[in-house]
Amino acid sequence: MSTFPSEIEELAQKLVRDLTDRGLMLSTAESCTGGLIAGALTDISGSSAVVDRGFVTYTNDAKKDMLGVSAATLNAFGAVSRETALQMAHGALYRSRAEFSIAVTGIAGPGGGSVEKPVGLVHLAATRRGSHIIHREMRYGDIGRDEVRLATVRTALEMLIELSQSA
Repeated sequence: MSTFPSEIEELAQKLVRDLTDRGLMLSTAESCTGGLIAGALTDISGSSAVVDRGFVTYTNDAKKDMLGVSAATLNAFGAVSRETALQMAHGALYRSRAEFSIAVTGIAGPGGGSVEKPVGLVHLAATRRGSHIIHREMRYGDIGRDEVRLATVRTALEMLIELSQSA
């Protein structure tokens, strides 16, 4: 039995199957999801062939130390930004043996939001080594902390599938 809703489990199974068939690995860089993307993937039997590593970088210091996000980016744009998500994705890719990476940073709530960056705002970035990067800004709304985090996992898996199929 999976820890996750069936839709997430099915997406994770598809991604693990597709990457296993092609001998490719991925890494995750997670802030607001706190490791749930890696958790959804590692719930799948055989995922050790696909999941190289996961970085849970909840603080700005962790983003800088573990992923190489620049202090200038964090100061100029904040942790919850397109720019930070892009640097997190690159950091996860180049600090791993993976072919693909996914990065997420957002505000799951219930607090922490502002007019400019409301609860439910999440920036996601997915990239493939030597290829392009996909960014999505999601505004899930104030739907509850658990729901924002699960919606982010769903979107992240969809982005990885999209990126892997375009290769």
